[in-house]
This record gives sequence, structure tokens and C-alpha cells, in this order.
Amino acid sequence: MPKDYVLYIHGVNTREERESPNYADELITLVAEQTDGLGLEVVPLPLYWGDVNRAEEERLLSRFRASKIWNKMWFRGFRELQMLQFAGDAALYISRYIGSKVVKTLREQAIEGVNGQPGFNQLEPGDRLHLVTHSMGTVILFDVLFAARWDQPDIPAYREAQEIRNAIFGLEPHTDLGVRLASIHTMGSPVAIFSLMNVVSGPDQERGVAELSWEQRVRVATHDVTPQLQKLLANLGGRLPWLNYIHPGDPVAYPLDPLIFDLVDGERRHLEVEDILATRNDLFGSVIDLAFDQTEFALLNGGTAHNSYFSNPGVAAHIAGAVKAAARQG
Repeated sequence: MPKDYVLYIHGVNTREERESPNYADELITLVAEQTDGLGLEVVPLPLYWGDVNRAEEERLLSRFRASKIWNKMWFRGFRELQMLQFAGDAALYISRYIGSKVVKTLREQAIEGVNGQPGFNQLEPGDRLHLVTHSMGTVILFDVLFAARWDQPDIPAYREAQEIRNAIFGLEPHTDLGVRLASIHTMGSPVAIFSLMNVVSGPDQERGVAELSWEQRVRVATHDVTPQLQKLLANLGGRLPWLNYIHPGDPVAYPLDPLIFDLVDGERRHLEVEDILATRNDLFGSVIDLAFDQTEFALLNGGTAHNSYFSNPGVAAHIAGAVKAAARQG
């Protein structure tokens, strides 16, 4: 029987504590409640990279605290925890050193198995993959799968990045091997902001040219995901469902429609993108109740909204719906 692998990858926790390795447990349980008894074999694969950056950020924090004026700064708790974790994780991942450590961590978990469950080394014909990414985890996973910076054989983690890509059907260099991607689910994702890394400066920008040429991407824009993402979508054929969950009180979440089509040069025939506004209690429609009243929202408490997706039955309903739809299509 074909398996449906649901791969979870967390982002940055904007509350006081970092994500724990069991961050996805509640959402996994909610999805299982809606898929059990249907004759489906759903295999959750939660990946965890949250402790990779800890030492570097703690070292930086110790330097801040050594400042003579640090104790006079406002919002020290916010600066030391939420702000440092979010901005710090983003900056560190972009670096080759920490980025490579994250890629190696993801490879070990995804390919060799997570918590004793069979990993991608147990793939069989007909198996399907559903990606569920949160926050910075979207940026990280897209970077590993599509960015040109992992195409250079002389960089750290090149081999690990290629092994991850080889596990996905439609990705180069072995486009006919691996598990087929069946759906994408992004929760509280800032991937729209990171698309600014592809913007061209100078006269081209003034004329409205927002992307580099293919040759320029290969030589210069090593963080650009456009070429490889385009190829994957073309190789998959059909239309890939992409659900982007947004809580209006989540300061990290941004809409993807129509922006995401800019990342694939306006190609719409291979993507079915929907931004799901998480505000009310219609669990089976296009909006989701995340039990958070926007009138009580304050910016410094935005972490409540940003981390609420993992405990919401509506999000789970949509993920389970995508799994069931993929199984029906075969």
C-alpha cells in the first residue's frame, strides 16, 4: 500500500521558549484523528533543527549583556528572546557554516528516519509526500530543495543537500526518482519577504525587472529558488495544491497569492495556491478559527498567534483533506 509521508519542519518560536523536538505532536495527533480508519498509511516525519543555532546566539547575547547600557534598554526580554531567535536564526542559516549544519541535521533525520519511524530510505513506488512548514522552516526547506548555493560540490553539506533532493521526484539531477510531492502547507510563513533576495538593483529595478536572468541566477543569485522550483513543478505535471495559513495577528505571516507566481515566472498552470485567513470558526471552509481574538492582539504577544497553527483542528482538517485527495487520485 502506498504511504503518505507528512514532513513537518518548524520555524522560529517567537515566544519565550524555543521549539522543542516534539513541537508537532498535537498537530500530528489531530491529522491522525481525521485519517485513521480510512485505509491510509500516514507516516509523520517531524524534523527538528532548533538546537543547531543555540550556541552562537547565546554567545552573541553574552556580548550584548556585557554592554554598559544593556540594562537601560527597553524591551530587553523581547530583544533577548523573540527578536534574537527570529532574526538570529535567519542570519545564521544564511551563513554557510550554520546553514550547512542545519542541512546535515535535516538529512540525518529525513533520510535515516525520525524517532524510529521509517524514513525516505524505505520509499516504495506510489508513495506521496506532503510538506508542512512553519515560519522560518519554509525558508529553510525551500533553500535546501531549490537554492543554487547547494549546487557547488566544494561547499560543506553539498552531499547531504543532494541526498535530500534525490529523495524528491522531479528534482535534479535524478528527476525520475524519489517520492512524489502531493501538497504543500505553509503556516505563518515569511517566505514572501525572503523573495526580496531575488530583486535586481539599479536601472533594471526601476524598469520593474524583479528577477535575474537564468544565467545570472546560476552565477550570482545563489539563494534564488526560482529555476529549480520551476523545473520541479513542470516535472510533476498537473496542479500542486499549496495552502498558506495566515493568522491576521501573526506578525511573521504574509500572503503568497499572487506573489508566489512571481517566483515561478508567472506560471500558474502547475500551482493551485490558496491563502487561508485564520480568523473565524469555519473549520471546513476557507477560513479557520484559531481561538485568538484580534482585538486582544498586541505586537509583543504576536507569538501566541504565530505558534497557534500546531494546535488548531482546522489546519489539521485541511492537511488531512489534502492527504485524502492525493490518495483518491492515486
